[in-house]
Amino acid sequence: MNIYTIVKRPIITEKSTLAKDEANKYFFEVDRKANKIEIASAVEKLFKVKVTNICTMNMHGKKRRVGKILGKKSDWKKAVITLAPGDSIEVYDGI
Repeated sequence: MNIYTIVKRPIITEKSTLAKDEANKYFFEVDRKANKIEIASAVEKLFKVKVTNICTMNMHGKKRRVGKILGKKSDWKKAVITLAPGDSIEVYDGI
């Protein structure tokens, strides 16, 4: 897989900013087929940091209703990446 298709976008929420400040953890939406080794190498190459730990979870899409039509959002995968002390990712620095 290409490293640009593995890491899709950062997840910036109140919980993720607190985890970044307290434990140097960053949240990303990643490709559903990617494993932990591929995610770690992609993040290290993209942001030039050292990854120490990765936790991944499959998130189920929520049900949505428009009128009488019931639909469902897509399922996706979330990765919580812990960086080595002293490393940071610039995407989060301005927040």
